This record gives sequence, structure tokens and C-alpha cells, in this order.
Amino acid sequence: MIKKTSTEEGVNLSRQSTNPISENIWLHLGASAFFRAHQAYYLNQLKQKGNDNWHVSLANIRNSSSQETLKKLQQQNGAYTLEIISPSGDFNYQTIECLDQILLWDHKLQSTVDVGANPNTKIISFTVTEGGYFLKEDNHLDLEHPAIQNDLLANGEIQTLYGVLYDILDLRMKQQSPPVTLLCCDNLRSNGDSFAKGLHDFVEAKGNTALLTWIEQFTSSPNSMVDRITPKVNEKSIARVQAQQHISDAVPISCEHYTRWVLEKDFVSDRPDLAKVGVEFVDDVVPYEEAKIRLLNASHSGLAWFGALHEHIFIHETLAHSICNTLTHYAKYDVKTALESHKIYINTDVECKTILDRFSSPYVKDTVARVASDSISKLRGFILPTIKDCLAQNKIPEHALKLVASYFYFLKRYHQDQLPFEYLDSALNDIPITQVFQDSDPVFAFATHIGLFGSLAEDKTFYTTLIETIHSFDLVE
Repeated sequence: MIKKTSTEEGVNLSRQSTNPISENIWLHLGASAFFRAHQAYYLNQLKQKGNDNWHVSLANIRNSSSQETLKKLQQQNGAYTLEIISPSGDFNYQTIECLDQILLWDHKLQSTVDVGANPNTKIISFTVTEGGYFLKEDNHLDLEHPAIQNDLLANGEIQTLYGVLYDILDLRMKQQSPPVTLLCCDNLRSNGDSFAKGLHDFVEAKGNTALLTWIEQFTSSPNSMVDRITPKVNEKSIARVQAQQHISDAVPISCEHYTRWVLEKDFVSDRPDLAKVGVEFVDDVVPYEEAKIRLLNASHSGLAWFGALHEHIFIHETLAHSICNTLTHYAKYDVKTALESHKIYINTDVECKTILDRFSSPYVKDTVARVASDSISKLRGFILPTIKDCLAQNKIPEHALKLVASYFYFLKRYHQDQLPFEYLDSALNDIPITQVFQDSDPVFAFATHIGLFGSLAEDKTFYTTLIETIHSFDLVE
């Protein structure tokens, strides 16, 4: 349990016991920092308003470093400190006490499956990062991926979201459990629909036609848009929490003040009244989602790649360069063209300014290394759709191509072992970047790499203009 370290006035995070299991269980898969700063924040706000009829359980799918976080959370009875940083540098601290049950990893995830299959479980949400869905360009599941193959064969430890959900939903079907909502909270385009396609492909590959029918009748997967910058916690933030709050918290977390959560109303089960704490329920999330992914997420990645080339540690440092002009023009021309092709009309100039203002905060301390992680899936999901839409309108997305060019040089530095940090990207296991830079023409090999660009790699307009952009790219901007 979290303990006070001083008799001075401070926030006491101690909880004597967790809440008993209620008739409404919310299970979250993926003990990510983002979940604790975003979804858990809203659930905690609701609890503070007296809505205490939901029991929240937290689990992790893989035996990763998050397991240590779960162990520490369990020791603190699920409580932790959320440090919220304002644009002006004010630090506000909130006690998050909505996590009633911490499920530690076990070999077959049996405790997680048991909670997921509990008839009282109404919502199963998840954050597994964009790459954790293993979707191909056509939005179908990559059935040949080793992790997917492992779970299809039930060969040892469960490695994917689909593997654990298959066991949960199969048991719910056999128990004749009531409907359950499956809620994707990752930055995936049409995230609920995309996840549902992946799940369908997985269950179909398992040959379980009865479960396919049951899933169609007894589950829903609403699309959602989630937004809050959550930097990696460091020793300074941990020390700041202890100094300001006079408590010893092994797993505090920091985030920016800005937060937004937009959900489609398509819940097949009961849900907490999250509208009371600012969650927006709409009929169609697509306009919110497309604007956020194409503007904020794409720009974030571009800043990280450019920042790495200049050996910056934090995102806000990168904004001193002319990359800001590139991002402004990217929003004004490329994103605007792409969105309007889908009949989505927003003021991209205003949105871009708001986003750059958020990125510019020197207090949030969001690292280039964190934002650059898993860049391959981010490139595919955040930037390439805008390029495709522009090309379909016979317009060259020159500013989006500059972002891709910066990623080429980022990968070149990675290949040369010259990045100022360790680049973590699970997709590097499947895409041999070394071969690109050992090619007699690395630029051409990059621009025509199907593993990176899919069908765009065979589009002559795309790869010729990308090659020109890479050759003319100014590294000292």
C-alpha cells in the first residue's frame, strides 16, 4: 500500500482493501501508462462523483516489464498518483483509486480469462499499441505472423489480444453469458471495426463457426477516439511526487492537462455514465478519429524522427526547427485534402496550432525515444492514408512525403547505430531494414519496400516523388 512519508499535510493514497466484486465488471487488458492516465482517470472521476457500482480489473497479456508495474500496483491496492501538468507548468496531483483488482500474469492467463468470462463482466477494453493488432494493409489479420500462429495453435504462452479474447469469449459462449462490449482504446483507424475484423479472422482460422455466430450476436466493438499525451515516467517525476505529496508511490504517472475521449454509442451491454465526467458519446466517431490520427499522431511521429536526427531528448526541443513549417503546411494542404475527400470538414489550421501548442510545453518532458517507438506501424497507420488520399485526388502530398523522408534518415541512423537512444519497434523483427541500407540504392530500396508501404510501393508517382524528396531533404533545417 502507498504510505505517507511525512506527517505534513499531503495526499494519503492508502486503501485498506479493494472493493468487493459488483454486478458490473470492467476488465482492461494492457497495463499501459496511457490507460492509467486516460481511461482510469475518467473512471476515477466518476467514482469520486459517487458512482461506485463498477468494479475495475486490470491485467496484462504478456509477461513483459508491465508485470513489475502490476506487482507494485497490487502492493498499493491498485492506488497510484496521477501528476497532471498544465501548459503553464503547474502540477496537480490526483489519487487514482478506481482499480479494484490487479491480475498478475500466469502461464495460461487463467485468472484473466476467469474474470473476462464472469457473467458480470460487461466491458472488456484494451490498449496493446497499434502493432498489437497484426493487421495487414487490407485490414485483415496477418495469419502468418509467428505470434498469431502461436495463438492459433495454442502453442505455449498466449502472445496476442486475440488469443486471450478467444479463450474468454469461447467460455462465455459455453456458459451462456450475457452480451459484452469489446472496447479498443488504441490509435487505430476505425479502431473498433478494425479490431473486430481481426478477431473475426482469428476465430475463423480456428474453425469455430459457433463462436463466430455468438460474437456477432453477443458482442459489439464501438469505435473510439482517445487523446492525452502521457510521457514516460522518470526518476525526476517520481521524486517530484514524493516531495510534493509526501508519499512513497512506486508507480506514479504523469500526463498533460488536455484530455479527450469520444465513444460511439454502440454498447451491447451496460456502461458507466461516463458522460457525467466529460466523455463524449456520438453516433459516428470517424470525423474525430481521422482528424486526431492524421494531425496529432502523424505530427508527433514526424517530430520524433526529426528530433532524433538533431539528437534532441524531448519533443518540445524539436519545435525550434523549421519542421514546424512542414507540419503547418502538412495540415493546411495534405490533411485538408485527404479529409475533404472523405467529406470531413474541419479547420486544420486551428487544429494544427492547438496541437503544436501542446507539443511545445517544456514541462511535460515527452521524450523523442518514447514517441519514436513502434514507428513502422505509426507510419502505416498515421501518415500513409493521407498520402494515398492525396494521390487519389491527383495531388502530390509534398509535406507528408517530407515526414516520410525524415523517417528514411532516422532508419539510416538506426542502421549505423547512431541514434541517441535505443529504438524499440516490434515490427523490425519482420522487416529487415539492414537489407535496405546494404542495397546498392538504399533510397530506391526504401521507397519501394512493400513491407513498409504496401501497395504504395508499386505506385510510380509515390516512389518517384518520395525518392526526390529524400534526395532534397535538408538535414540541417
